[in-house]
Amino acid sequence: MQAFAPLEGALLIDKPAGPTSHDVVDAIRRRFALKKAGHCGTLDPSATGLLVLMLGRATRLSDKLMSADKVYEGTIKLGQSTDSYDADGAIVSTSPVPPLTLEQLNAAAAAFVGDLLQRPPMVSAAKVGGVPLYKLARKGVEVERKPRLVHVYSFRFSEYHEPIAAFRIACTKGTYVRSLAHELGQHLGCGAHLASLRRMEAGQFSVADAIPFDEALALPVSELQQRLIPMLKLGRET
Repeated sequence: MQAFAPLEGALLIDKPAGPTSHDVVDAIRRRFALKKAGHCGTLDPSATGLLVLMLGRATRLSDKLMSADKVYEGTIKLGQSTDSYDADGAIVSTSPVPPLTLEQLNAAAAAFVGDLLQRPPMVSAAKVGGVPLYKLARKGVEVERKPRLVHVYSFRFSEYHEPIAAFRIACTKGTYVRSLAHELGQHLGCGAHLASLRRMEAGQFSVADAIPFDEALALPVSELQQRLIPMLKLGRET
C-alpha cells in the first residue's frame, strides 16, 4: 500500500452556489479522513468562488490568512430591497428605477470607497451575545449591532442593463458586500439588493488557481497532495 505524506497546506476551492462554507470543509475533511480542516473566510451559500481551505497543521495559519483583503465580482438588482440584502431574502419594498447611466452608477459607488462603518445585517453569521444574528432574525428578533470599520479600495460598475448592474469591488476582510448593495439602493432612492456574488481573490490567492469543489472530491489522495500549497510557502504569504 502506497504511503502518503500528511495532507497539510492550503487547498484553493472554487465553491459553487448552494453549500455553506462549512459544508465544503466538512465534505473535504470526511472524504480525505482529515483530523483538522478549516477555511479562511466564509462565503454565503448563494455566493461562489474562491474558498481557501486549510488542512492539517496549516489550520494554525487560518487567522493570519483570514485577515487578507478580498476582491469580488457580482451583480446588483435595483428597484427591490430584501430583508437579507441579497436575493435569498424576502422582498420588503419595490420602487421604480430612475434613468441611470453607467457613469452615474460609478459616481454613486465612489461614495462608498474608503473607510466605512458597517453594521452587520440581521441575516448574517455575526454573533451578538454568542448567538448568530440569523438565528435571532428567524425568530423575528432585531438587536443593536455594533458598527465595524471596513475599507473599500475600489468599487466600480462595468455593465448596466436596467435593473441589473455588474460590479467589481476590492475591500478588507469582514466587508458585507450585500450591505453595500442595500446602501447603494438607498443612496439612489430606489432600493437594491445583491443579486449574485463571486469571490475572485483573497490576499495572494486567485480563483483562477482553484479547483471546482466536485472535482476536488473526486481526486485521489496523490493528486490532492499536488494541489496543496505547502506550509512553508503559506508562512511567506503571511
